[in-house]
Amino acid sequence: MGTVAIFGAGVMGETLLSGLLRAGRPADALVITERRADRAAELHEKYGVRVLDNAEAAALADTLVLVVKPQDMGGLLTEIAPHVVEGNLVVSLAAGITTQYLESHLPEGRAVVRVMPNTPALVDQGMAAVSAGAHCDPDHLREAEELLAATGKVLEVPEKLQDAVTAISGSGPAYIFYVVEAMIEAGVVLGMPRATATELVVQTLYGAATMIKETGQHPTVLREQVTSPGGTTAAALRELDDHKVRAAFITAMEAAATRSRELAGG
Repeated sequence: MGTVAIFGAGVMGETLLSGLLRAGRPADALVITERRADRAAELHEKYGVRVLDNAEAAALADTLVLVVKPQDMGGLLTEIAPHVVEGNLVVSLAAGITTQYLESHLPEGRAVVRVMPNTPALVDQGMAAVSAGAHCDPDHLREAEELLAATGKVLEVPEKLQDAVTAISGSGPAYIFYVVEAMIEAGVVLGMPRATATELVVQTLYGAATMIKETGQHPTVLREQVTSPGGTTAAALRELDDHKVRAAFITAMEAAATRSRELAGG
């Protein structure tokens, strides 16, 4: 599999590093970059991997995983481009950065893959969507998928859908947390201790998600099973419909997709 270099030791960079180690990648086949000396020492101590500067890591690596903010991508590509040789794979986890942008900042013919991950990767339940660049062969794509599989599920999508992916699964955890917050607050308003409301809501969320995944039934069918005619659930759902909550979710995700396109400059 060769050496994997992870550029950027933030939350997602460290998450991928720890996931790869748990998945069985040897520490001596992994390197990470970090400019701050204290953070570099912490990572070396915690994971036993080498912490190098960007140029050193790029020269050493077979697979280069770029986990930096979109606004920092141009500078990083300029720094590593001279060291990216034929046969290397460049994987970007930055929102809105297209494969065309990556390819235009690297030597001609280099293989790139664009990825939209999400934060549940922290608990090995991530959802990563991958899109291959123009020069990415099946082996390169498989390597990218194996990397991301260390922290959850991986799905290949056409790149034209990546803005929608960003809106749905990339930003999606925040929508769920938002709903959970609201449900907990409702419990408090109804006189329940916050800890009790939190436990009820979190387990309900977990159970509902598990039902969707394991039964294979459409969410509409599962919702109708809970909704007795004239009952409590029907009364609650009517309020949600009256407040156009479903439409608000669709509009919100459209806004997220639009913003993703803006970040990409298109």
